Amino acid sequence: MSDTPLSRRTFLGTAGAVVAGTALTPKQVVAAPAILRSRFAAPVAIASSNGLRGVARAVELVLKGTDTLDAGIEGVKIQELDPSDQSVGYGGLPNEEGVVQLDASCMHGPTKRAGAVGALEGIKTPSEIARLVMKYTPHILLVGKDAQRFAQSFGYQIEDLLTPQSREAWLRWRASRGTSDNWLDPKPGEKMAHTTGTINMNVVNAAGDISSVTTTSGLSWKVPGRCGDSPIVGAGQYTDNAIGAAGSTGLGEMNIMTCGGFLTVEFMRQGMSPTDAALATLKRVVAMTPPSLLDERGRPKYQIQFYAVNKKGQYGAAAMTASPFAVCDEKGARIEQCATLYS
Repeated sequence: MSDTPLSRRTFLGTAGAVVAGTALTPKQVVAAPAILRSRFAAPVAIASSNGLRGVARAVELVLKGTDTLDAGIEGVKIQELDPSDQSVGYGGLPNEEGVVQLDASCMHGPTKRAGAVGALEGIKTPSEIARLVMKYTPHILLVGKDAQRFAQSFGYQIEDLLTPQSREAWLRWRASRGTSDNWLDPKPGEKMAHTTGTINMNVVNAAGDISSVTTTSGLSWKVPGRCGDSPIVGAGQYTDNAIGAAGSTGLGEMNIMTCGGFLTVEFMRQGMSPTDAALATLKRVVAMTPPSLLDERGRPKYQIQFYAVNKKGQYGAAAMTASPFAVCDEKGARIEQCATLYS
């Protein structure tokens, strides 16, 4: 996949201007963790691999002075509005009743605020609604019909999110699932039969301000009302503006069990690099996995990935097995490979 280069002179010049406009007071500098105090950040956006266009857009906006959360949301909206991406937003794969229910959460490092929505129907861009929850309410998470009514109060129109392609996929599943429901874990020797997919994006600017956002249509054919990790602050994504941000894609239930976003940031707080922090979180996920989700070698039957960036703009990603991720910095937008727990 070809890179999307940025002019290094433009990148560094713009980043320098942003830093110059956000000088820290001596008190703020003293308060920063020692391992992150040495210099300002290199602007970076990191995301799941479906966010290649999104990371390019986010960095483009950050270099123009856009807030990191606003830039990240503009980045993930590309996928939310793309009907060919069946893991998020419009055209996402539906629940078992054929209804698309969307989840999203966001966190703004500078203000230490967060917002989220779960089981939201009829709105293509749940990331925007999560931001509205953050900005205009004292709450963090709104769900279901009330989240939908909240979106309508800001002028959002209810739309049918099921595309012909996602409906066809649902009909094929309905025809092949048999006569009895089975919501239990895979039997011994079986792999997960459902599709997982999401987009997480973490953004840092030249001043070291950080934000994160995760948005998804969730597990395909899920029980109606199911929410995974994406709308759970501390699981699907987490930001500490003094340290960094992290988020995930994959089987949300296992990430919820480990508070993976929060845990990855905590490992970075201890001095780990973003990649090492993501790998350490994966090990914790495996340790928390029930036997029914492990194969005969003790390895998970599911995939999960973590993406992380620290205040310096250092980034990394890790997955159970081989998996790509997207990143954009002064070298442009590109696909790289996650570090892996298993070969």
